[in-house]
Amino acid sequence: MIASTPKSPYYAVIFTSTRTEGDNGYCKAADRMIELAKQQEGFIGAESARNEIGITVSYWRDLESIKKWKENAEHTVVREKGRNEWYKTFKTRIAKVERDYEFERQ
Repeated sequence: MIASTPKSPYYAVIFTSTRTEGDNGYCKAADRMIELAKQQEGFIGAESARNEIGITVSYWRDLESIKKWKENAEHTVVREKGRNEWYKTFKTRIAKVERDYEFERQ
C-alpha cells in the first residue's frame, strides 16, 4: 500500500538491502519494526518491497523524529541482528521531500 503523506516538506528514510539466505526470523522482525515505528512520534507511514533488493521507505515529520527512532532500544537490537545475520549489504539514506505528486485511477 502507498503511504498517505502530508503536504511537504517531510523526510524519507530509504533503506535498501540484499539479504542472506533463509528467513531466520526476518519477516517477523520487519513486521514488528513497522508496528513499533507507528507508535513513534513523528512517524507518517512506510512502503516496502522485497525481491532481489529490499527497499523500505519510511516517512517522518522531522529529523528529530528520525533520530529518536534510531535510538529506540528495540529497533537498535533488531538493527544489530540485521548486521550480524540478515543482510549481505545495506544502505540507509535520509532525504527531505520537497514535493510529491499523486495519481489515482478511478
